[in-house]
Amino acid sequence: MNREQLKGLIRPARMDDVRRIHDMLNFFADQHLMLPRAVSSIYDHLRDFVVYVEDEEIYGICALQICWDNLAEIRSLAVDTSRQKQGIGRRLVEACLDEARRFAIRQVFTLTYQAPFFRTLGFQDTDKQHLPHKIWSDCLHCPKFPDCDEDALIWIDSD
Repeated sequence: MNREQLKGLIRPARMDDVRRIHDMLNFFADQHLMLPRAVSSIYDHLRDFVVYVEDEEIYGICALQICWDNLAEIRSLAVDTSRQKQGIGRRLVEACLDEARRFAIRQVFTLTYQAPFFRTLGFQDTDKQHLPHKIWSDCLHCPKFPDCDEDALIWIDSD
């Protein structure tokens, strides 16, 4: 299946999606590909999430979290292993970037192990030092802090 054949839709996450979002995130966290999230954290940030749905089944998730004036983060991007390499991740990130534009947010960053994927979407490498608000909020509580091994990338809206 290629990008043109995707039959699913992207929609905002709903309350009944929380368990599936949690399961997907923690599946990849168990493989050390992302950090785990508690169910309560997903409920707290549910409005940040969009999901990719086919036949009423969620196969992809992504969140846009507003961090600060003119700065947001793409986080919790996950696509079911049965649907990877089909353009779902791209569509999810693009939906989040569209939302950032609606809020007039011109800079969106991500901390990721999948830097090549984000570069194809126009993200560029950046130094984590350019993200002070992020480093001193969420990252301070991360088990990998201060030795983060994720790549920092940023997208800057050119419109």
